Amino acid sequence: MSPDRINPPELSPATGFSHAVAATGSRLVFLAGQTALDGSGKVVGETLPEQFEVALTNLLAALAAAGGAARDLARVTVYAVDVAAYRECSAELGRIWRRLAGRDYPAMAVIGVVRLWDEQARVELDGVAVLP
Repeated sequence: MSPDRINPPELSPATGFSHAVAATGSRLVFLAGQTALDGSGKVVGETLPEQFEVALTNLLAALAAAGGAARDLARVTVYAVDVAAYRECSAELGRIWRRLAGRDYPAMAVIGVVRLWDEQARVELDGVAVLP
């Protein structure tokens, strides 16, 4: 069973996220925060969109290794060191999301942080997925 995306009409339109996600499944997967680390542990990508693409790719790779796919994501939290820059890049970040993860949006939040574990990292994503 796939997650049920819920977007009540009395709330502002959900663009690039879902207001709520209800899910029933057999396996809950908690995904650790992923940044733009390559396989050798080096942060790659100079721009926020470049780093977002690598971080999302890493998140989806961890999910795939657990037997899931993007459509199974129920919740994703984005941690950004510069929320204003994140907002400025939102259209491009949305295109990256749709290309890699499709249009089945999880419940999401963007949280501004002072810095991330890897000083060069501009963005980190973590999540929860419910597998059928």
